[in-house]
Amino acid sequence: MSTAINTHRRIVLAKRPQGAPTTETFSLQSAALPGLGEGQVLLRTLYLSLDPYMRGRISEAKSYAQSVGLGELMVGATVSRVLASTHPEFKLGELVLGNTGWQDHAISDGSGLSQLDPQMPRPSWALGVLGMPGFTAYTGLLEIGQAKAGETVVVAAATGAVGALVGQIAKIKGCRVVGIAGGAEKCRYAVEELGFDACIDHREAGLAAKLADACPQGIDVYFENVGGAVFQAVLPLLNVGARVPVCGLIAQYNAQELPSGPDQSPLLMRALLTKRIRMQGFIIFDHYDDRYGEFLKQMSQWLADGRIKVLEDVVVGLENAPQAFIGLLEGRNFGKLVVQMAA
Repeated sequence: MSTAINTHRRIVLAKRPQGAPTTETFSLQSAALPGLGEGQVLLRTLYLSLDPYMRGRISEAKSYAQSVGLGELMVGATVSRVLASTHPEFKLGELVLGNTGWQDHAISDGSGLSQLDPQMPRPSWALGVLGMPGFTAYTGLLEIGQAKAGETVVVAAATGAVGALVGQIAKIKGCRVVGIAGGAEKCRYAVEELGFDACIDHREAGLAAKLADACPQGIDVYFENVGGAVFQAVLPLLNVGARVPVCGLIAQYNAQELPSGPDQSPLLMRALLTKRIRMQGFIIFDHYDDRYGEFLKQMSQWLADGRIKVLEDVVVGLENAPQAFIGLLEGRNFGKLVVQMAA
């Protein structure tokens, strides 16, 4: 190995949370870094993506992916630089996209790594607008949502990694777009910077009434990534033939039991039937992996043309990842949340 690195830092799952995770859920450790073997690369993590799906990974509940074990490295997508290589496909200095997790360095045999275009304006975009969140927004809205010009599209978490792109793509397609966000500043940004037609602050009273006023023709597409009280406000406004792509339910991720109060499932089932609503959950790379090339070409063109604006919430330092992740689940991030770990 040409680079003398013997130890590095990593964050592991220390204990499973009961409800919301805390800083005690995670442990920052110093770990040995083995020598570089044949056909391997040494990577320096530059950016780590923090995403809501990680809350499911630290739970033992059955889901679409295996849980992180106690004492195991936290999972996460990363952009890294190749510091040393004995692998024929990866060269010194290249930037690569991978899933090397919450750690300063990683040694990889190349599985799951892909070289990034050196002309990408900002490498962290591979974790957001040009990565999984962007692909989720694009395919969920256009494939499942089938948004058409003149229709009303509503999206919650309107300034988040996915929601901000859903709204902007819907505007490109000629839709009326109404966002739902937490706080006046986020709502202002959605309207004045992202071009939404309206944005409702869900932290204020009267969410249902305000949403109804903003959607006088009802809702044709609701991009679901929050759930909870937001979906309850949306449900009565869904039009006949409405489409509801479901990619997340962040309002419920920390719940330890079902919500109190009357059972709302009969209302949901009746609406699905009588209004002929299409409501579909999806995991983007499981269902639409073959469309990534199409997405990347189109989104890159929109970025080049200035039709898509990108907002990142950058936290500096691996040691700050746990607190940033906790804030993400509380809605404190403003844009795509990434941890910058090296220049």
